[in-house]
Amino acid sequence: MPYARLIVRKEKYWIARPLEAQERIFRYLLDQGRRTAFGRDHDFASIHDYESFREAVPLRGYEEIRPYIERIFDGEISVLWPGMPEYFSKTSGTTSGTKYIPLSKESIPTHINGARNSLMFYVVEKNDASVFDGKIMFISGSPALEQRGNIRIGRLSGIVNYHVPAYAKANQLPSYETNCIEDFELKLEKIIDETIDADMRMISGIPPWVQMYFEKIVKRTGRKVGEVFPNFKVLIYGGVNYEPYRPVISELIGRPVDSIETYPASEGFIAYQDTQEGEGLLLNVRGGIFFEFIPMSEYGKPGARRLRLAEVELDTNYALIINNNAGLWGYDIGDMVRFVSKDPYRIVVTGRTKHFISAFGEHVIAEEVEWAMRTTAEKHGARIQEFHVAPRVVPPEGGLPYHEWFVEFAKEAENPEAFRLDLDKALRSRNVYYDDLIRGKILQPLKLRRLRRDAFRDLMRSRGKLGGQNKIPRLSNDRNFAEGLEKYRMEEELKR
Repeated sequence: MPYARLIVRKEKYWIARPLEAQERIFRYLLDQGRRTAFGRDHDFASIHDYESFREAVPLRGYEEIRPYIERIFDGEISVLWPGMPEYFSKTSGTTSGTKYIPLSKESIPTHINGARNSLMFYVVEKNDASVFDGKIMFISGSPALEQRGNIRIGRLSGIVNYHVPAYAKANQLPSYETNCIEDFELKLEKIIDETIDADMRMISGIPPWVQMYFEKIVKRTGRKVGEVFPNFKVLIYGGVNYEPYRPVISELIGRPVDSIETYPASEGFIAYQDTQEGEGLLLNVRGGIFFEFIPMSEYGKPGARRLRLAEVELDTNYALIINNNAGLWGYDIGDMVRFVSKDPYRIVVTGRTKHFISAFGEHVIAEEVEWAMRTTAEKHGARIQEFHVAPRVVPPEGGLPYHEWFVEFAKEAENPEAFRLDLDKALRSRNVYYDDLIRGKILQPLKLRRLRRDAFRDLMRSRGKLGGQNKIPRLSNDRNFAEGLEKYRMEEELKR
């Protein structure tokens, strides 16, 4: 407890001074950037304030930094950040194939400390450190690393395994050997072998991985997870929106447990839940990242504003742009966030900038479809395993176009047609443009496609994307993922 209180006290100092923290990071990043090839290319020597930085450093995605990454792989020193990266985090990009995101000796501690802070705030708020008296598990990617030149390459969650602090390392599960198993389903079975009789206190992982683990626990034992692990206290999750998974995971556990949400990314530890009360994640203002924000109403347009933290407003969707202490500059990570508080600065993640539906100008985002599904499922007593939404611009059966919802139920609604109509009504209540299109008879109400059990897992397995850091897209403006789901529709669906 004394250590936890010390950490919380230090963090609260900067929580009360967020703009000062961001200015310090900005000055530090500029100073380091002047010593790099990127800094010379963008005349960092002439940058003395944010306005001149914004003019000198354009926004960029991975394709724009790829030439610099290749120079690092070729052995060049001080390309994006002084020296050489400690690691490259390997991620699966939706538009750029595999991405290699640099991690420096300065950035790695920010990943570890962000996760630490979320746990220390929890311990202090609960006045209970007994979570450390038993076993702690992180369902992660493999820690086995590749080598390219002098740089090690791996999944972020696997890399982080090498830097787990001493207070957690002694009680950490699973074993290194089990963590290295590439076959995710086999890995889960081995994890259960190692944890089934352990005194599990804390379990952490991406929600779909956690759900698979819990389902296998229940299947093997015939008991709820909360019975198998009577001292299980807290679930830590991140990576995707938890709300669609909450009902199923809660039922698998069988009793209330606390939860902590985190917002980790290869580009930095962006935010974390610092209290069990209220909405939103605390922005990690001193985590080695200088943040910028672009209003989504302007995103992708010439002259779009780039805003500092001091300039953001509540209840506005922003594209998140980062500059970090591993050498990413003006980097668009592809996430949308919305501020729910400015004292302190707290955010919710509302979706991906590339994951939306606007085939007809409606610009439906993940937050809206997830809210509509959650409220409709609650109303009808249904539970959702997973779902995906895509536009059907030219219906094969003729008629007006529509949004097509592919849904795998854990528990079916008693009246599927009423469920469909209420789902459409819920989405219309959240998105006025979608509502206008329905009212104007440009679109017809959504179509619901019921999928057989394990449809999403089977599709991801068939594409070699089960486990790892691969996530199921909840919605898309094209039909690439939707077409893959067609063969998993239930027989009665196919006869319609």
